[in-house]
Amino acid sequence: MNKVLNNLVEQLTRMPGIGRKTAQRISFFILKSKKDDIEQIAKAITEAKQKLRFCHICFNYTENEICDVCQNETRNHSEICVVEDASDILSIERSGKYKGMYHVLGGVLSPIDNVGPENLKIKELIQRVQKQKFSEIIIATNPTREGEATGHYLVKILKPYHVKISRIARGLPIGSDLDLADEMTISEAFEGRKEFE
Repeated sequence: MNKVLNNLVEQLTRMPGIGRKTAQRISFFILKSKKDDIEQIAKAITEAKQKLRFCHICFNYTENEICDVCQNETRNHSEICVVEDASDILSIERSGKYKGMYHVLGGVLSPIDNVGPENLKIKELIQRVQKQKFSEIIIATNPTREGEATGHYLVKILKPYHVKISRIARGLPIGSDLDLADEMTISEAFEGRKEFE
């Protein structure tokens, strides 16, 4: 493989879920495509990187200071769903089941990767809980070892606020990611959520 093509493949493999074979397929798609089409893709990537930022309230991606969800008066502002990443919000929204607020942690606790509470948006979550008096906090971290540990840590630090804390149900297989689940699975996970004990 020539140097330019190899570099393209290498750069594409840096993206999550893109292995070498997929990167090669994408590379050949790019090479076969019209120049205008590829320029539109490159422009969309650049524009997203330049214009999108974190919502000042929930840390979802937005073009404005406050995202559409946080601005929406028709949503249930007494419930807050805590997720790992903004991509989880898209998955939950697709299910159409949840109509409350969100809080994006920006990852999970992971001692192996040197990610502690100070590296996540946990302090900001506590500030929101202190300020807003939610009736329920729904923990929707992924069913991985790190996601579970993060959920238990959140329960421990949120217990003093005397708010109902629940966990989405186990319609999701252990080790899976919320953003890969279908709408029905997410919908059932919200319907079957249980109070954290």
